[in-house]
Parts: sequence; structure tokens; C-alpha cells
Amino acid sequence: MKYLVMVQGTQADYEAMRGKASATSPAWSEEEVQAMFAYMGAINDDLSETGELVDAQGLAEPAQTRHVTVGGDGKALITDGPYGETKELLAGYWVLECENLERVTEIADRVARCPQPAGAPDHPVVIRPIMDGSGDI
Repeated sequence: MKYLVMVQGTQADYEAMRGKASATSPAWSEEEVQAMFAYMGAINDDLSETGELVDAQGLAEPAQTRHVTVGGDGKALITDGPYGETKELLAGYWVLECENLERVTEIADRVARCPQPAGAPDHPVVIRPIMDGSGDI
């Protein structure tokens, strides 16, 4: 079965990784950023070796997000993000082919334990099964 594993992040998180502290996120050092990338790279390598990795991508910062809907007049209504008030957004995702929910939960737990500076906020990890072409999961 295929699963989508998503990790959340905010604009403040992206700025913290560029060394700018905020009320919610301490500034990251270059070494902490590199440790995070190495950790995530090791997860990707392990999942590639087991054949469970279908795809994985980090996403651009929330400031670059656009949300497009159709307004009451039938024209496109474009806003600056899908969660305008909170600016929460996906920071990255994995598409995994796993035997069961327990296995993908083990992987999500590993993702959630990514190294970060002391005092940095937790980054929730969400698991969603992917429907097959018939609409079944």
C-alpha cells in the first residue's frame, strides 16, 4: 500500500534555518541545518535500499505558496497560501510503499525525531494512505 508522509513547517521555521530567530523558533546554526539534511538523507537512503521509497521532496517556504480557487464571479481568486491565518504549510513529503500502517508509522516516528536546535518547535508528521485508481485504499 502507498502512503503519503508529510512533515509540517512554518515560515518562521524556514527563516530560523537561515539564522533568523523568532518568538517561536530559535536561529539554526549552519551545522544544525547540515545535520538535519544529513539525517533526512540517511532516511531516504535507507528507504531506497528497502524499496519502500517512491518519492521524497522538500518544499519551498510558505511565502512562495499560492492558493487558487474560483471566486463568486467565476474568476480565479489567488491568495498567498492555503492557510492564510497561520501560514502552516507542508515542509516536505515522502511517498512510501509499505506493507502496513505500523511500518509507515515507524518511519514517521524516525522522521519526527530529526535533529534540531534546543527550543525549536515540534514539527508534526502526518500519514495518509493513498487511494488506488479504483478509489479504494
